[in-house]
Amino acid sequence: MPVNTEEKTTANWMKEAQKGYIRVAVLILLNNKPSHGYEIMKEIKDKTRGFYKPTPGGVYPILKDLEKAGYITGEWHKQNNRSIKTYRITEKGKIILRNAIVKQSEIANNMNRLFQEFARDVLNMESSAVPMPVMPNPFAAFLEEETRKTSDIEELEHQRRQINQHSRMIQEKLKSIEKELAKEKAKKVKTKQES
Repeated sequence: MPVNTEEKTTANWMKEAQKGYIRVAVLILLNNKPSHGYEIMKEIKDKTRGFYKPTPGGVYPILKDLEKAGYITGEWHKQNNRSIKTYRITEKGKIILRNAIVKQSEIANNMNRLFQEFARDVLNMESSAVPMPVMPNPFAAFLEEETRKTSDIEELEHQRRQINQHSRMIQEKLKSIEKELAKEKAKKVKTKQES
């Protein structure tokens, strides 16, 4: 089955967003401790539960760009008879990181407002009566402390409950729209028959 234009466009948008997220994730990880490329890739994959699976072809160009911009610095050393470059964040990188986290917070807040407007204006749902989805913070996994307050299973179950609840609400609204649409079509047919 061919992929339609909208799916390709969405995939491209997500790929571009992912590059930006990985850039910031790299800075967050290097802010925690110096690391080499493989450690960074593994840490990103582990912290995102495999959602982001960075490859050397994706991470090393980002490391090179960040180093060229002066946000990180790399130092070569020998490990098991291999040359490995370990990176650390610079003061300039820490400033960029703080700014990126603040901007992401602003984006998340604005997206949450858009979700609420969509629910109100398009779905005719009041946000106070319905729990609204919350724009996730893509950096939360990197910013949280190592000791989690809830287990991975509890977190995943919570996410599943939220998605199921939102799915039920959307299905109910869809049924309501279908009924209204059927009524309107019936009225139109009746009007044509009477004319």
